[in-house]
Parts: sequence; C-alpha cells; structure tokens
Amino acid sequence: MRSPDSPALTIEGLIKDVGPLASLDGKMLRVVSGLSLIAERGQITALLGANGAGKTTTLECAQGLQKRTGGSISLLGEDPDSAGAELRSRVGVMLQDGGLPPSARPVPLLRHVAGMYRNPMDVDVLMDRLGINQFSRTSVRRLSGGQKQRLALAAALVGNPEILFLDEPSAGLDPQSRQMVFDLIAELRDAGMGIVLTTHLMDDAERLADYVYIIDGGHNVAEGTVAELLRHDHSTDITDRTLVFDAPPGLDFSAVLTPGVQVSETRAGSYSVSGPITPKDLAALTAWWAERDILPASLRLEARSLEDVFLDISGRDLR
Repeated sequence: MRSPDSPALTIEGLIKDVGPLASLDGKMLRVVSGLSLIAERGQITALLGANGAGKTTTLECAQGLQKRTGGSISLLGEDPDSAGAELRSRVGVMLQDGGLPPSARPVPLLRHVAGMYRNPMDVDVLMDRLGINQFSRTSVRRLSGGQKQRLALAAALVGNPEILFLDEPSAGLDPQSRQMVFDLIAELRDAGMGIVLTTHLMDDAERLADYVYIIDGGHNVAEGTVAELLRHDHSTDITDRTLVFDAPPGLDFSAVLTPGVQVSETRAGSYSVSGPITPKDLAALTAWWAERDILPASLRLEARSLEDVFLDISGRDLR
C-alpha cells in the first residue's frame, strides 16, 4: 500500500472501448483515449467536459465500475480492477441519479449503509449537518431532486472514505442547500480527503476546485489551477477581462486601445471591451471620455470566467 502522501488517484493513458455497435459496422467505439490525471489527497479535482466527452466513463473506470481497455489506474495505491472489498470500503461514490432504492427511507437506509463499514461517520451528526432530519420519514421516491442529492451525498460519506467521487453534486439544490454542501465539501478537503467531481456548472468548479482537467473527445485537452486556466496567455500575467459600460450610442474609441482588445456595441449605448485589457487601456479610455465630456451611466470590469475558457477549448457547437 502506498504512503498516505501519495496521490489519491492516478490515471495514466486510460483507454476504454465499448461495443461492438451495429451502427458502427460492428466496430468498437473508443470513448476514452489516452487520458491521464492525478487527484491529490486534500484537494478538490474537477473534471469538466461536454456530454459524451468521456468524464463519467473515466470515473467509472477509476472506481472499478467498468473494466478499462488499456492504461493504468492507481486508486489509493491499488488497481481497482483487481482490488477487493477493502479498497471499496475506503471509497465514497455519489452518482448523479443517486442510485437510491425508491422505497427506502433516509434513516434506515443510512444506518444500513453505515453498518457495512468498520469506522463509519456518526449517522445522526451527518443527517443533522445535511438537513436530512427535515424529510427523514419520507421515502426516496417522494423526495425532491435536491433532497435526493443530499441523501445521496450522506450515503457516499457515511462510510468515512479517503476519496470521494461526486457526479454533479449541486444538481437540483436550492441556494441554501448548495451552500451547505459546498461548505461540507471544503471542510472534508481541508481534513485531507481527496475529492474528485464532475460538473456542468462552471461556477461550481471555479469556486470549489483546486485543480481542473478539461476533457474533450476522450482525452484531457487542458489542465491547471483555475487561475492558470483563466490566464489568457500562459507565458504572461495578462488575463482577459471585459469592460462593460453604458454611454451615448455610436461611439468609436477603438483607436485609443492596444491591438488585440476588441470593442463591440452590444445594443445602442451599451459597450463591451474585451481582451488583454491593461491599465494603459483604462487610462486611454477615461482620457478619451474626459476630452469629450462623457460620463458613463454604468461601468464594470469583469474577469474572464472558467466558462469562457471551457468554450474556447471545447468549442461552442452543441454535442
């Protein structure tokens, strides 16, 4: 068994083929092609990708739920394809659809799951923390989407795992529940748990993730911290930003800005200035306004978002 200081998950050159499918003339379909990643203990690692990018298949291979075609996986120092029940007892998994029995009620379900582990979390404390007491007498089939999500998270955590896999953890949550779940995830990370999540919500990844992998076409196409991915040019410290303001319509001030900064009038009197905006651009623009006695009605500077980066890398076409 590896040292506790080793990564919680290491994937090298993962390949996964599925099929054969009649629609592909009996040929196998490669859904993951040479993907590699590392998820450290005490960190939140996010996998981002469009539908069909291969992220869910990757995590199912990492968990041992699917057999890989090629490559290597080390989960808590072991190969999930050959490891036994002891490894599975150290891993928590929250599926997007919950995977919960429809007729079960939260309290008996969580106590049953806790009984399968040597050192489970306190069920009562976990239920109180996730607000499950509010619907503890209601069967799973009658729970709202957000309530099912909280119960599924509790079921994934009750075994006190060393690594936690979360598939769309905030799906269906109201703002209060979302904040509750985020606070708990951050505390678990700070306590040393390795957390791997997938999400379509870029705000979630931007807020939670310590490290991000962007997956497209079955392999990782970009990776880094959120700050690194947001950087416009990885060789500089210049970050794309957008300046948005309202002023008289029909203005043309593009000549005073540095090359590469783009100007558009999104609607009459509303302007968007985007690109590697520097302090010199702001000074030139405000001086241009002053010369013409223009005072914008509103003004805000927006940083480039992780969603912008994702769309730039993965494309904007529907999948």
